[in-house]
Amino acid sequence: MKKLVSDWVLSAEKDIKNASIIIEEEDLTTIVAFHCQQAIEKYFKAYILEKGKPLLKIHDLLKLYGIIKEIKDLEMDEDILSIINEAYIEDRYPGEFGLLPDGTPSTEQVKSFLEFTKSIG
Repeated sequence: MKKLVSDWVLSAEKDIKNASIIIEEEDLTTIVAFHCQQAIEKYFKAYILEKGKPLLKIHDLLKLYGIIKEIKDLEMDEDILSIINEAYIEDRYPGEFGLLPDGTPSTEQVKSFLEFTKSIG
């Protein structure tokens, strides 16, 4: 595995570790969701790089997933991917940090996000 690819994977694993540590903290669910989004983004980018494709400076999980589907026939739950995608925030303003379309995610919701994220790695 190329060093840059392994660096992306290691960074994704750190996001998963962070999310796993704080998963039971009800007031940190937005941060868990954000770490899940980040981990998936990094796993996707590692895969794209591993396949020799150019890395685009985008954060949209659905667009990255589309690139991967062009490389490999892969089926993934796009509904949950779309929800997790909403946890990324461009500016990181406190009032918007990690909020989903319906607001702050529940503990149960972020647990499902984390399991989904782990299944990608």
